[in-house]
Amino acid sequence: MKKLVLSAITLLTLVGCKSGYTSLFNGNDLTGWEIYGTEKWYVEDGLLISESGPDKKYGYLATDEQYKDFELTVEFKQEADGNSGVFFRSSIEGTKITGWQVEVAPPAKHTGGIYESYGRGWLIQPEASKDENLKYGEWNKMKIRVVGNHVTTWLNGEEMVSFTDEKIGNANGKIALQIHDGGGIKVFWRNLKVRSL
Repeated sequence: MKKLVLSAITLLTLVGCKSGYTSLFNGNDLTGWEIYGTEKWYVEDGLLISESGPDKKYGYLATDEQYKDFELTVEFKQEADGNSGVFFRSSIEGTKITGWQVEVAPPAKHTGGIYESYGRGWLIQPEASKDENLKYGEWNKMKIRVVGNHVTTWLNGEEMVSFTDEKIGNANGKIALQIHDGGGIKVFWRNLKVRSL
């Protein structure tokens, strides 16, 4: 029996290594991340939690490292307003972010679409029928693949958008999570994993 258990553990470890994914969140603290703004980012019961603070402004939690071509998987659960997002190839000064956001939002607010902050605004939104892929108030799994000038997003296994853009292709930067302004927002995050492509 011990041999069987050890074999299973070894197999799972090898599979995990072969996947090439690295965890961005250790489940204990914010090591590897930097907070921008006055909104709340903290760890509780192994979950990363983002929550509006008293200033009700935009807030970001960005990786220390930059990622050019990558695949990211993340699980999120929204409470209250739940308006957030995952930025890629971004740079931040104070609370002004330059880059692209894959939307995480309440129903009918284009979760999985791509928005360019301080730039062209919405670049692509999912078809309205795809909004049913969002499980509001439950755990959702998002996958984002960025390679060269092409971005593809999935929500709970369903492709949301596939988009090609020269400006995105020329950029590099950090991965960042967002809290939207306005207050009343709370989003839980877990299993944030990335692999370079």
